[in-house]
Amino acid sequence: MLDIRQRTGYLFLAVTVGHVILISAQVQSKSGVRVLDAVALGAFARVQQGTASAIQGVRSAWGNYLSLRGVRAENEQLQKQVAELEVRLQEQRAIAARTTKLQELLNLRASVAAPTLAAEVIAGNPNPGMMTVTIDRGSSDGVQENMAVIAPTGVVGRVVGYPAAHAARVQLIIDQHAAAGAIAERSRAGGMVVGRSDAEGSSLRMELVSNLADVRVGDVIVTSGVDGIYPKGFAIGRAESVERGTGLYLTVNVRPTVDFRSLEEVLVVLVPARSAVVEGDAEATVRNPR
Repeated sequence: MLDIRQRTGYLFLAVTVGHVILISAQVQSKSGVRVLDAVALGAFARVQQGTASAIQGVRSAWGNYLSLRGVRAENEQLQKQVAELEVRLQEQRAIAARTTKLQELLNLRASVAAPTLAAEVIAGNPNPGMMTVTIDRGSSDGVQENMAVIAPTGVVGRVVGYPAAHAARVQLIIDQHAAAGAIAERSRAGGMVVGRSDAEGSSLRMELVSNLADVRVGDVIVTSGVDGIYPKGFAIGRAESVERGTGLYLTVNVRPTVDFRSLEEVLVVLVPARSAVVEGDAEATVRNPR
C-alpha cells in the first residue's frame, strides 16, 4: 500500500515539474526571453562563476608557489655570493696585513747596519719546558748557532742548536733559560734581562740593577751588546714595575715589546756570536793583574 502511494507521489511530482518546464518554455519574460532559458542561463552562470573562481584561485596559488621558489633560489644564490665576497674580503685583509708586516720588516732591515736575512716562522715548540719557534732558514742560508733574531718591534731571541739546511730553532727571549745584556735607554743603567716563561707569566725581569741606579716605570730597555749575541740598541721591552730590593739590586719587571703570540716574520742578524769578554780586555787583565 505504501509503495503505491510513494509511486503515485513521485509520478505526480514528475508530471508537475514537466508541466512547469513546458509552460516555462512557452512563456516569455518582459524582455522577450523565454523563462526557461533565463533560468537555465542564470543557473549555468552561477556554475561558471564558481568554476572560474576556483580556477583563478588555483592559478594564483600556483603562481605564488612558483614565485616563492624563484625567490628562494635567488636568495640562495645571493647568500652564496655574499659568502664568496666575505672569503675574498678576508683574503684581501690577510694580504694587506702581510704586506704591512713585510714593509715593517724591510724598514727594519734598512735601519740595521749588520747584514740580515728575512725568515718566516713555520712552527712552534709543543714542549713547555723551552719556548722556541722554528724558522724556514738554515745553514745553507748562512744561519749559525747563537745568531740574534729580531722583529720590527724588538728582540725575538737567538738561534739554538745546530741549524738544519733550511730550518733553525730560535729560543725566545721570554724563555726562562734565556738572557741578554741590557740597559735602560734613558739613564743607561745596566743589567741583565732574563725570561720568565713560567707560572709568573711570559714576561721579563731585569736583574743586577743597582739600588742606586735610575730606572723608572715606562723606561725603554734595550740590548747593551755585552753578551756577544745581540747587537747594541735593539728594544727588549718597557719597565713595567720598579721596586727597591732587599739586597743590592732593584727588582725590575719588563714587558716585552714583541707580541710573541702573533710572530710571523723575523730577521736573522748574520753576525756570528762572539765571546762576552773582548780578547783585548782579557789580555790586558792578564798582563796587568790587580
